[in-house]
Amino acid sequence: MACPICDRPAEARYRPFCSKRCADRDLGKWLTGGYAIPSDDPDDAENLERELRDAPDGKPH
Repeated sequence: MACPICDRPAEARYRPFCSKRCADRDLGKWLTGGYAIPSDDPDDAENLERELRDAPDGKPH
């Protein structure tokens, strides 16, 4: 199996990645929204605005 970040062979310790560095890069993409699927649906934006407005601390969760 090849590392999905750099295409080197995967190491059992970090599977499916080859190293901690590649695993951390992948985690960084998840945390910053790098894997998010964009939406053109205007309802999504309206729902988010409503959740932010109604949340007591200004966060939707």
